[in-house]
Amino acid sequence: MAQAIKRARREASRKPGKRRLSANAFLVLILGLPVFAGVAGVILPAFGYLPALGGLHLKLAHLTELAQQPHILRSALTGFFAGLITTFAALAIVGGFVAGFAGTSVFTRIQHLVSPLLAVPHAAAAFALAFLVAPSGFLMRLISPELTGFTRPPDWLVPNDPYALSMIAGLVTKEVPFLFLVTLAALPQLAVSRAGQLTAALGYGRISGFAVSLWPALYRQIRLPVFAVLVYSVSVVDVAMILGPQLPPTLPVRIAQWAAYHDPDQRFLASAGALLQLAVVLAAMAVWIALERLGKIALARLTHSGRRLARDGAVRVASALAMTACAAVIFVGLGLLAIWSVAGLWPFPDALPGQLTPETWLRTLPRLWAPLGTTIALALSAASLALLSTILLLYRNGTAGGDRTPGHYRLLYLPLLVPEISFVFGLQILIVSAGFTPAFPSVFAIHFLFVLPYVLLSLSAPWRELDPRFETIAAGFGKSALEILLTVRLPLLFRACLTALAVGFSVSVSLYLPTLLIGGGRLTTITTEAVALASGGDRRVIGVYALLQAFLPFLAFLVASLGPQLLFRNRRAMRT
Repeated sequence: MAQAIKRARREASRKPGKRRLSANAFLVLILGLPVFAGVAGVILPAFGYLPALGGLHLKLAHLTELAQQPHILRSALTGFFAGLITTFAALAIVGGFVAGFAGTSVFTRIQHLVSPLLAVPHAAAAFALAFLVAPSGFLMRLISPELTGFTRPPDWLVPNDPYALSMIAGLVTKEVPFLFLVTLAALPQLAVSRAGQLTAALGYGRISGFAVSLWPALYRQIRLPVFAVLVYSVSVVDVAMILGPQLPPTLPVRIAQWAAYHDPDQRFLASAGALLQLAVVLAAMAVWIALERLGKIALARLTHSGRRLARDGAVRVASALAMTACAAVIFVGLGLLAIWSVAGLWPFPDALPGQLTPETWLRTLPRLWAPLGTTIALALSAASLALLSTILLLYRNGTAGGDRTPGHYRLLYLPLLVPEISFVFGLQILIVSAGFTPAFPSVFAIHFLFVLPYVLLSLSAPWRELDPRFETIAAGFGKSALEILLTVRLPLLFRACLTALAVGFSVSVSLYLPTLLIGGGRLTTITTEAVALASGGDRRVIGVYALLQAFLPFLAFLVASLGPQLLFRNRRAMRT
């Protein structure tokens, strides 16, 4: 028995370097090649080379045409500054709240409040905010006409304001939950309690004590997700179409519009725009790196100055209110979507509709079935394949002696650190040039590309943290490695696997630009239909689509929560 256990341990820890190399090679093949091919598919047409459309020579004419487009600089700068402000604001809110309340009952309560928001797609959150802050939205209805004197909606350009303030607010509202959950995953690796006690004994306030003792180590762990937020915010399309400025729109929206034209010349222009967007993202990342260095210098000066900054109550309260506001905006907005979807006559400034009717649902349902079926099929297939690939990758990489580093694989973030419009559009050009027509398999492949990183990141931590003694005992009874995987590890990780599957499902449901470009408009989902309605559709119909888009991820996470309760109802320890 003892010899069998020792042999199992030796086999589990054998050649971890080669296993890790194989895993990285797999990620290069699955994630790296499509991204780099997509970038190449943008760069070459931007310089005029695309034989499928008659471009046989390299030239600068399309870049010159891009430079001559009206307000092109403003479009690029709007997204540039919106992304930087969004990332800084979201990080400041999350960092201030974690520093001020980590380990307290307030932290736990707000954690439970904010965590479900990760399942809400960006487009649904944008619609929720729009229904709140619009001139005829719920907030204006609550205070009119008693406080404002308005008997009709004011002529205010909100949302879609020219300074992208509405878009920034929508992005911050959605990115705060993401950064918060990433931070929660990193906190157990820090000595939060002991550091807090030490800095408090030295007279530091909670925020300043956290900043000088733990923030550098914490930021190193969440740095790549922060860059992912920056890249997404600079190059976002769906939220910009719903909340962003219209005259002119942001650069990613203009690129998507050019890509939708049937004129081949517009394809070259869109490629030039995608190349410019890549440059804008790189510039934003360079500015952020400069801000990191300035922050490091400021933190060093604070540490050496000896200032304790013990009176931080106002900052702590502000961070808690900001976290709560992000959750409240989305929850109230989703409630408004539900009310609008069943609202009858609802004139301004009435706070609530005069009657509720299912007429909008009945009228919309016949048109919903096709995009709904496509959405579920894409999400289930992409998430399932991503989960299977993740299990095989983690199994191949070992458990006892394999990769136990918190950073996992940096290649995972590659599809998140390259702007979607700058490589998905290139993939579209390559697919069309190769003679393929837009169809389910190509859209499924691009969904898998975006889903895999999230599923792997979701499952890798529970996979590493599983007590290896269970498998050691099974190996001692003569079980093979595959039998241990199927009968020991996967049952113990059943809830984690379902949660990772739900994460992948929600990511697939929320994908707008990859579905639109690779699908060529022939494959519609709930998300593409909802965003298409943003330019002037009926609020009731928008409420139906956006509510359904938000409901699908919640349903997936509900199944992930209830599945272990039902399957292991007679095994209490495995239901958690």
